[in-house]
Amino acid sequence: MKPELKTLIDEAELKETVAALAAEICEDYRDKDPLLVGLLKGSFVFMADLIRQLDIPVEVDFMAATSYVGRESTGELVVLKGLNESVHDRHVLIVEDIIDTGLTLHQIYDRLSTEGPASIEICTLIDKPARRQVEVPVKYVGREIPDLFIVGYGIDFDQKYRWLPYVGTID
Repeated sequence: MKPELKTLIDEAELKETVAALAAEICEDYRDKDPLLVGLLKGSFVFMADLIRQLDIPVEVDFMAATSYVGRESTGELVVLKGLNESVHDRHVLIVEDIIDTGLTLHQIYDRLSTEGPASIEICTLIDKPARRQVEVPVKYVGREIPDLFIVGYGIDFDQKYRWLPYVGTID
């Protein structure tokens, strides 16, 4: 039986959310040449749309790390792909699709912080604080949602549903 999808954040709402985040980021990072670090795989759609909304020069890099097996976090960070660029003396903005338990992001934030960035902040499209196990200092939040299982707009379930142009809930 195919799972039922219900739209949570439609395409128009996503565009408005991304534009609002981009405006904040432009204001804060003007003349700072930030390095945006996208956390793969889920952030790639959001990050692409975010970058297109920015009117400041940025550099981009990607990192892939996980602490998940299926739907549950193990708490152990496994870095699958490290950064190509140095974060030393850079203004770093970590771009995430969704913050759930905070375990993976907390460890990534701590790891990058030890490399001497000029500043380090976090931007997430979606924040799910009800599931938080460890606090992370998120400066830019697109939308806060309750404890729902979501897919779409880059967010997957078993590598499926990333292609959806909206964020939906799945049974």
